[in-house]
Amino acid sequence: MVNRGLVCVILAAGHAQQLSKEIEFDKSDNYSHLRGVPKALLPAPRGRRILDYWWDAIKTRQLFSDVFLVTNADKYKYFERWATASDFPVENIINDGSTLLSNGLGAVADFDLAIRIKKLWENEIMVVAGDMLFQDSKFDMAQVVDYFRRKPNGDLAIYYEMEDSESTTSRGIVEVCPQTNRIVKFLEKPSPGETNSRNASVVFYVFRSETVSLIPEYIASYLDMSHRNFGLFMEWLISEKKISVYGMKLPTGFQLIGQVGLTDYESWISYFSDQAKKESKDPIMKRAYARIGLMRNPSDGFYGKTISLSIANFWAEVTITESSTLRLIPHPLNDPTEFGSLADLHGISDKEGYLGGLRLLQATCKKFYHYCVNRGIALARRNFTLSYDTNIPRQVGLAGSSAIVTATLKCLMAFFNLTDHDMPQTSQPQFILDVEKEELRINAGLQDRVVQIYEGLVYMDFTQSLMESQGHGNYEHIDTRLPPLFLVYLPNPSDSGKIHSDVSLRWHRGDEEVKKGMRKFAELTDKAAVAIKNQEWASLADLMNENFNVRRQLYGDGALGADNLRMIEIGRSFGAAVKFPGSGGAVLGLLNDQSKMDELQRAYQLEGCVIVDIIPNRAQQSTKT
Repeated sequence: MVNRGLVCVILAAGHAQQLSKEIEFDKSDNYSHLRGVPKALLPAPRGRRILDYWWDAIKTRQLFSDVFLVTNADKYKYFERWATASDFPVENIINDGSTLLSNGLGAVADFDLAIRIKKLWENEIMVVAGDMLFQDSKFDMAQVVDYFRRKPNGDLAIYYEMEDSESTTSRGIVEVCPQTNRIVKFLEKPSPGETNSRNASVVFYVFRSETVSLIPEYIASYLDMSHRNFGLFMEWLISEKKISVYGMKLPTGFQLIGQVGLTDYESWISYFSDQAKKESKDPIMKRAYARIGLMRNPSDGFYGKTISLSIANFWAEVTITESSTLRLIPHPLNDPTEFGSLADLHGISDKEGYLGGLRLLQATCKKFYHYCVNRGIALARRNFTLSYDTNIPRQVGLAGSSAIVTATLKCLMAFFNLTDHDMPQTSQPQFILDVEKEELRINAGLQDRVVQIYEGLVYMDFTQSLMESQGHGNYEHIDTRLPPLFLVYLPNPSDSGKIHSDVSLRWHRGDEEVKKGMRKFAELTDKAAVAIKNQEWASLADLMNENFNVRRQLYGDGALGADNLRMIEIGRSFGAAVKFPGSGGAVLGLLNDQSKMDELQRAYQLEGCVIVDIIPNRAQQSTKT
């Protein structure tokens, strides 16, 4: 009975004529022991052969019901000897009968030969070029198979992002839809300027049985061996047959493809050896800073506009280190597991609650994996240990939770070598918000996450039409020096998430008072942006006061809380403009008459408040997106 599961066909029937000749006539005598050895069995980093990397990746976890290898008559005995030493079934080696490049069948015809001889027409088949060099630790074959299973209506093509030194004219280049991951165009060795994509496809595909059945049609249409390569076959599948093919990005490059010389072999072996050494065991540390909402907070959840500033006074810091198992380290203060007594446990729980930072790390890791799986991004086979620390005051509306999530995301992206191409900067705030809202049910909006990703002073436009058309707002750094600002917060605040009241519910119901208030917030934000750019600090102070007044009218004193209102009252009694920087527990102030600052500071301290001068955290560079 024929097994109709997923099988793998390894192609190693190519005639590496140039490389073989240069090894044969190499005068250094460094390669005399490799004369006649097929390219797939040449030495690779860490004392292994190129084909060993593929066999190790393929045979793990019993992903395939069977594995076959196609070689040529000239090198058949080499692969037979390799098979007996590597626990590969010798009976699964297929000889295509060719002895020269001139009488070779071509990769697609070799694939067809395996299908016909082993009767694989009804199977799903993975096909790989077994003589390509890659970094084996950079992906898990199980992820490739899993992603293929998630796309039952299409085939799968693996691609990687090319190095700067590589030319697109030497590879099959794919253009991938960022929303669906479907390959919209496949270009075999395109001319310069024909595409901006640098995503290179290689012979690493997974085909449904429906696509396998089309191979005889292609071979019958293209009798010349030069057309029987997978690049042209994929062009034909996608452009002419309109077959759905999805792309999956692997974090490793693939080299020694096709006809290469000894210099290529030496340089790429050296490159991959160096890359393996560069997989640093050193910890990676990332920070995300607290933020203050300068104008219009917290209405970003209702569309509209806002201005926020990341501040260097407070931050969350996450550290990731490679380890044998995946570990999340509890914070000794925020995730206590040991107490002095039952009374101590009661007191800490009563004051701090039960929601430490460990859940934020775990939820971010879960969402990160989910994102990569759904976007077709294979992750390197590496485990890690995550730990965190934070000095952001809790529950005072300074975005402490999102700072931990943001720093964790930055660590994961750095550890797995993901770039803004993999997760665009405009999408990262939404990812962080999804972690908090979908995984942890934290009441939140986008503005905190935007400013913690972009940093600095950021103007954000969340107008509904923008959000619906592009999936994110427009974000612009305001590059200017702000006047002295101060922050006051309560030492024992309430949970900031509770102070949002019923405004959100009223907004969704179409309450006209709420709609009008949100429009007013947006108007104030635009005026504040002008005042900041023109350094009109008296105007900014008036707008800050008006911002709070509108908020107070909209939310009501009961929702804002007596302690918060008292902080507003103290600041205003000294002529300062004072408003909430977040959802409650702290106030942000601007005192244009700095001669009163010492007296104002003492007044707050007498009330038991903490007051600090704001230290702006400036963005690395100005952007507008």
